Amino acid sequence: MPKTLTIRVDDQTYDAFVKRAKGENRSVANFIENAVKSHIQEQDFADDVEMAEILANDRLVERLKRGSQEARRKKGTLVG
Repeated sequence: MPKTLTIRVDDQTYDAFVKRAKGENRSVANFIENAVKSHIQEQDFADDVEMAEILANDRLVERLKRGSQEARRKKGTLVG
């Protein structure tokens, strides 16, 4: 169920929201909602530089593969 939030921003930030919302033909609330969703999604994934660092670490890649195999076999404990 949708929730309503109240946020406090300075005039400069609000004006930036309004300008960008108008540019995308959205309400300010919809612009902010979509901007936050986009930010969250970006934070959930590694960017190209981070992925290159991960793939360059052979020990880490091997541990990730082993963990993935164990998860498929339902071996181990899920830590949340």
